[in-house]
Amino acid sequence: MGTATAGQSGYAGAARTPGTWRNWAGNVSATPARVVTPTSVGELQEAVRRAAEDGLRVKAVGTGHSFTAAAATDGVLIRPQSLAGIRSVDRAAGTVTVAAGTVLKDLNQALAREGLSLTNMGDIMEQTVSGATSTGTHGTGRDSASLSAQIRGLELVTADGRLLACSEKENPEVFAAARLGIGALGILTSVTLAVEPIFFLTAREEPMPFDRVTAEFDEHFAENEHFEFYWFPHTGNCNTKRNNRSQGPAAPPGAVSAWVEDELLSNGLFQAVNSLGRAVPAIVPGIARIASRALSARTYTDIPYKVFTSPRRVRFVEMEYALPRERVVEALRELKAMVDGSDLRVSFPVEVRTAPADDVTLSTASGRETAYVAVHMYKGTPYQAYFTAAERIFTAHGGRPHWGKVHTRDAEYLAGVYPRFAEFTGLRDRLDPDRLFGNDYLRRVLGS
Repeated sequence: MGTATAGQSGYAGAARTPGTWRNWAGNVSATPARVVTPTSVGELQEAVRRAAEDGLRVKAVGTGHSFTAAAATDGVLIRPQSLAGIRSVDRAAGTVTVAAGTVLKDLNQALAREGLSLTNMGDIMEQTVSGATSTGTHGTGRDSASLSAQIRGLELVTADGRLLACSEKENPEVFAAARLGIGALGILTSVTLAVEPIFFLTAREEPMPFDRVTAEFDEHFAENEHFEFYWFPHTGNCNTKRNNRSQGPAAPPGAVSAWVEDELLSNGLFQAVNSLGRAVPAIVPGIARIASRALSARTYTDIPYKVFTSPRRVRFVEMEYALPRERVVEALRELKAMVDGSDLRVSFPVEVRTAPADDVTLSTASGRETAYVAVHMYKGTPYQAYFTAAERIFTAHGGRPHWGKVHTRDAEYLAGVYPRFAEFTGLRDRLDPDRLFGNDYLRRVLGS
């Protein structure tokens, strides 16, 4: 690849002298040749064309919530924060079109003011719309799928600087793939998402033994629109959460209860005990036993984003695998046996969620009913031994790694678990034959 002087641009769209970019977790860094913050789609197109002329690769980066190097580049780093906000609302069609740099938190709040909501969402809303959909961000749902599966249209800048509009009717083969494109097909400029009139969810959180949760998993899944649970390693304890639609009215947690659960236990105290556990690993099992008993049952009702999402300020590194739903209980029991029989010290709960099958080419739920298992380690704590052992279990069950979370899989493995893998890579060959949007991560997971 060619080189360019930092800050050298000569075109519209602020280019600045770059420093070292780091992701939210701090486990990925990159030093781009230049950083561009376009204020219009035209400026973004020009940035892509200029990068190609200069022999530089191009990557767009949102808020850095991916744990992989999907957005890392030594070329031109595009920051789309100025391309933000709702462009249009079509109430008849039940859609909203938003600029790609819009942060999910801002989108959720803006939709609520319009009396609208996404059907489902993940538990963190600090990501940009483009970053979240491009890596497959999801929540949990029996019938409602990931953010990518809720896309009804999109526009992206391709390697030749064109703006390509895609939907089920317009460039449908690109639409099927670019809803979750890992940044390999182009740079998203806008996304059209399905929305519906705002509704209420009633959440029921309840501690439950691991053996009971796993024995009754299929029952909990079938009886609830949104079911998830957290298992606390080194214990036999879990915390379950069941979200279902209700007539309302809103009955949010009381101020004291919300502060204790969401701020003290989930952030402030959790931060302190993780820091202590990192310094003195031997105390982690004891802390886990205390923490798993600290949470109590509670029920509350609110609009969707206030129920689905929670503040997450304790930084961590995460691996998540999507398994065939019928294999998840067996995998979880193997994971628990592995942790119990090892000298690992794991201070973060293991999260389990579900998703229906969808038709997105490289979605982790593409073509199959799915359950997700996510393992975490506190930032700065060695995680390789735990993640390697967990990954061995997940891959034995045909697992698909989350595109934005730590994993070691390569194109050969991924081609075996994604029936439409060759369809995606063939489309990439057509749209980006010179790999303008390539980087080391994409070379590993998609091939050269």
